[in-house]
Amino acid sequence: MSGVHPDEMMTIAASRVLNSDDVCFVGIGAPSAACNLARLTHAPDITLIYESGTIGTAPDVLPLSIGDGELCDTAVTTVSVPEMFRYWLQGGRVSIGFLGAAQLDKFGNINTTVIGDYHKPKTRLPGGGGAPEIATSCGEIFITMKQSRRGLVEKIDFVTTFGHGVGGPARENMGLKTKGPTLMVTDLAVWKPDPETKEFTVETLHPGVTREAVQETCGWPVKFSDGLAVTPEPTELELTTLRDLQARTKAAHAGAA
Repeated sequence: MSGVHPDEMMTIAASRVLNSDDVCFVGIGAPSAACNLARLTHAPDITLIYESGTIGTAPDVLPLSIGDGELCDTAVTTVSVPEMFRYWLQGGRVSIGFLGAAQLDKFGNINTTVIGDYHKPKTRLPGGGGAPEIATSCGEIFITMKQSRRGLVEKIDFVTTFGHGVGGPARENMGLKTKGPTLMVTDLAVWKPDPETKEFTVETLHPGVTREAVQETCGWPVKFSDGLAVTPEPTELELTTLRDLQARTKAAHAGAA
């Protein structure tokens, strides 16, 4: 993967799973980069929704937060946050939620609340925001995050956002009708939950990545698909579009644009 940074491979691989028919609730950071890359390449008609109420937004640069004016300026419409959640999200009108995570376990449960004990945490994180509702109300959830033993852990310190619980039919047992996490893209691999156990399993390794590298950066014993393959290399269009987007973003946030 000469000349391609692992973060770029992660963003590009994540963008490929989206298409123009998707209505996508977008998290800030890596999910936002992946969704906007898809919009600028193979999925021009994708509908991107951010938590602040912007619908059909098409930012020229990546937003710093859900309150970034770039989102409202380029949206088809902006609705109130209560309407966003009650009508659009809980009304079943969003097909995909694209989330990040500070900590994640093998069943796709997410922690963005605290690291350590809840009452005396080592680190207090931003919290759930809309992620708990996104994870239960969107048709399915895609997750993107960089791999590390601090991030991919055997047991998360706090369940902020419910994935597949303890695995198996846990979501159904709670009365949830949506699919939950169906994909995770990291800087090393593409993962999908096992159809029965719901444990995340490696489907493809990014070019040049070994099984050992994936295991070294994961806090549980990794399972690999019987049909394990290599993630296709980035195309020139994907790489150029992403780098141009990131360059515009950096210039804008530095006040040079």
